[in-house]
Amino acid sequence: MISFGSNPSPAAPREDAWINSYQKLLPHWHSVSLSHQHSTLPISISRVNQFDAARLDIEMSAMLKEQLVKVFSLMKPGMLFQYEPELDAFLEFLIWRFSIWVDKPTPGIALMNLRYRDERAMEVRGKVRTGLEGPGLTVAQKMWYCIAAVGGQYIWARLQSFSAFRRWGDSEQRPLARRLWGLMQRIEGLYKAASFGNLLIFLYTGRYRNLIERALRARLVYGSPNMNRAVSFEYMNRQLVWNEFSEMLLLLLPLLNSSTVKSFLQPFSKNKSSGSTEDDSTCPICRASPTLPYLALPCQHRYCYYCLRTRCAAAPSFRCSRCNEPVVAMQRHGSIVEHKTRSQ
Repeated sequence: MISFGSNPSPAAPREDAWINSYQKLLPHWHSVSLSHQHSTLPISISRVNQFDAARLDIEMSAMLKEQLVKVFSLMKPGMLFQYEPELDAFLEFLIWRFSIWVDKPTPGIALMNLRYRDERAMEVRGKVRTGLEGPGLTVAQKMWYCIAAVGGQYIWARLQSFSAFRRWGDSEQRPLARRLWGLMQRIEGLYKAASFGNLLIFLYTGRYRNLIERALRARLVYGSPNMNRAVSFEYMNRQLVWNEFSEMLLLLLPLLNSSTVKSFLQPFSKNKSSGSTEDDSTCPICRASPTLPYLALPCQHRYCYYCLRTRCAAAPSFRCSRCNEPVVAMQRHGSIVEHKTRSQ
């Protein structure tokens, strides 16, 4: 039998070929999956939001402090001044206790849609989808945050006030006190330099606003990835209008004569009979008993000489502050009439 040029059919694969292929590709698949699991998505947190959160927390502390000081307003003046560091530490502890300790953001951080995340746990797990996952701070991180942010600031404020009161920096003090003062100055300088360096790193990377967050690896991330930032300009518009209005008043008030404005508004006053019920024995300008009494004519209301003289010299059309009658002359009490002229 003759075959007409047909190629022979390829041999069928073995039944266990796919098993061999699977076993060869399995290690490569594991390496690819692990690399994807441990890769973190690069996320960028707004630096402005983080700074705004810190500023809002400061304003919240100031508001609480103002309300607390009002409670002791009737007590001895200056009593709270010597306990101001304790008061600040108490307010900071309250904010920490009811926010960070219970896994909640501080008021400023919550308004900016942020929260604290343990960055060390993210390096261990590495399983991310949006880049915002991750656990909150651990108990140890919360405690160290309180010790550094609340206790550290309180101890440093107390130490500074004590050293200033004892005058450790004076040259007449003991050598030990001068050495301690110099050590405090060096520590403060190093802290400020480290804070400045941390600020530059934060502006470049967007992580860790201060040294405490960097030491604890507590990073601020968005609390909700789908939350839109709603900006309202109503408050800003009110502030701009009020600022412009106040500047206009500061410009115009020195150009206005108070007596002229008062005489212009007096006919529109509801209590028009108030002038008759006032005490005629006092000067209506300085509200004191006239030492050199003069009468305004023709209404004959009594004024101090210098009060009436200066008003008549400043405004030739001066009107009486009691009855709003034009003053055409002035007379000493119990004497002859003295006409009001510019030459006097």
